[in-house]
Amino acid sequence: MNAGLPGRAELGNVVVGVDGSPSARTAVLWAAAEADRRGRRLHLVHAADTDRRALFADAETIQEVREAGRDLLARTARLVGEDFPDLAVTRELGRQEPVSGLRAAAGAKGTIVVGNRGLGGFATLMLGSVGLGVAARADVPVIVVRGERTRPGAGSVTAAVRGVADLDWLPLAAAEAEARKATLRVVSVWNVLSQVGSVATMLDDLDGIARQRVRETQTLAERMRRLHPELVVTHHLETGTSSAGILVEASARTDLIVMGRGRRPLGLGPSLGRVAHTLIHHAYCPVEIVPSGFMTRGEEPPAATGTARSRRPTAPGTH
Repeated sequence: MNAGLPGRAELGNVVVGVDGSPSARTAVLWAAAEADRRGRRLHLVHAADTDRRALFADAETIQEVREAGRDLLARTARLVGEDFPDLAVTRELGRQEPVSGLRAAAGAKGTIVVGNRGLGGFATLMLGSVGLGVAARADVPVIVVRGERTRPGAGSVTAAVRGVADLDWLPLAAAEAEARKATLRVVSVWNVLSQVGSVATMLDDLDGIARQRVRETQTLAERMRRLHPELVVTHHLETGTSSAGILVEASARTDLIVMGRGRRPLGLGPSLGRVAHTLIHHAYCPVEIVPSGFMTRGEEPPAATGTARSRRPTAPGTH
């Protein structure tokens, strides 16, 4: 592994979608706790979609939609303030549709948080179209909040890795673990059936391939130990016949799963792979999807000026 040691990741401001659904309420409170851990601002976004609505609705209806959006944001800000009175909170009433609105609000280095089900959803295990769209298309990390907010903490963050390319985003998982004072579990999942009949099995035995995966995972973990000497980092190789199933099971024993998002073959835009798609629909804990190249894109955000509990609250403003 010849790649240079990556730098430590800075966790950015937290942007959360607000739509009035129970799932969004859970996501807002989770996002507030995340912003508090980071010592960052929480930005509440309600995408009213008035640009599109204006094509078929009259001015009075548009005004009602905007007023309802302002009221929703104000109620949500008060809800956050009850649990996090010292957290800096801002509000935005957007004119765009939700996916574009959340992406724009996050800028270049924010983190988007969405619930696992919107107002139009029916199946409680299915992610709404907005959440799927953001997770697949955003240029910044997206966290899909799953599981119960009151679920006891496991004291760990799990990074689902595949190889050296994951150094592109792994420092972000380390930063998430450090913010929680938790262990970072670097986990590589090896689907034995995926090798059967491949060229790899003609060149090497399965035990040899497994040993190589263990070495690569160990090396990734060691890179994170060097980057965060104070952080407890463990490495694991999990084997089975379903990579997605193994990670869904692992999600019951961790506080957050972090994984990278690649691009479609031939560079045809971003893509959610089958494993990521399964996780954000069925995991027992929140899932963070980090797009390819995020950490090397543009400048790092400025360092926080103190913890959230040491700052005076910022009065919310509607844009």
